Amino acid sequence: MDLNIIWFILVTVLFIGFFFLEGFDYGVGILLPFLGKDDKARRVIINTIGPHWDGNEVWLLTAGGAIFAAFPHWYATMFSGFYLALFLMLVAIIVRAVSFEFRSKDENSKWRNTWDWIIFFGSAVPALLWGVALANLIRGLPIDETMTYTGGFFNLLNPYAIVGGVASFLLFTLHGAIFLTLKTTDDILESAKATARKLWLPSTIVLLLFVVYSYIETDVIAGFGINPGVVPIVALLAILSVGYFLKVKREGWAFIMMGITIAFSTISIFSGLFPRVMVSSTNPDWSLTIYNASSSDYTLGVMSIVALIFVPIVLIYQSWTYWVFRKRISRKSELEY
Repeated sequence: MDLNIIWFILVTVLFIGFFFLEGFDYGVGILLPFLGKDDKARRVIINTIGPHWDGNEVWLLTAGGAIFAAFPHWYATMFSGFYLALFLMLVAIIVRAVSFEFRSKDENSKWRNTWDWIIFFGSAVPALLWGVALANLIRGLPIDETMTYTGGFFNLLNPYAIVGGVASFLLFTLHGAIFLTLKTTDDILESAKATARKLWLPSTIVLLLFVVYSYIETDVIAGFGINPGVVPIVALLAILSVGYFLKVKREGWAFIMMGITIAFSTISIFSGLFPRVMVSSTNPDWSLTIYNASSSDYTLGVMSIVALIFVPIVLIYQSWTYWVFRKRISRKSELEY
């Protein structure tokens, strides 16, 4: 196994961590205006992710940095092709971060309600756009022989990508609802349970629609054949089991199965993409791969040493923060946000 493959695997792992951790962050933000019936309830909901949301976003920064250093041509082509979409996502993330800090600075109800809806949009936009981005990566984009994106913004808004966006939006929202069942009490807990049960069926249906559409629209999942292998089947069984565990009120297991769904769905996409990192719809031979889009062996070698040292440290630290803030949040808790 060469360094190019190792770094492709590492990028995949970073996106798995990001989608799993930031996924329930987005879901909580999306549900905030609907589950929070009063200001106290909304503060409780925000405080469930208060100690974690900024740390979870580090996974995205690390994934972006890894792509920039290990596969600079991938980074350049993707950021030029997705420029407007990524700019919109960045604005959403920024205003979302500001909202967490500002919404409780004034007790005026209109002030707080405005920031709560900004949190909603700041969470909903990335949750939708990540599915659109991944769908376009595997469907293919107009890329020429110089690795230059030759399309426009509306090339990204095709029906297949929109289905992918809706799938990611619903999955992250469901993920957030299940997370709230583990972190809240009383009326908020009951509302989160009811919401999770309602969201499970449409999330599962749209995810299955996306899988079927992928067989029709792309060569990524179709390459698996009739028997797609263990990874996609595990993802399918996991999302089906989420409904069962919610029904029998085993929310902890539902959360684990939701994590497995997100992780194995991400692995399915990246393994189907391999060894490509971006598919050219203009000419398959012009697709970017882990070899023609990569840095030098020396760069990959140095980065591997750095990653070997610091990635375990980051994992240990973030695990520790989740352990410290593991208790449920109630209306009687001391609320920071």
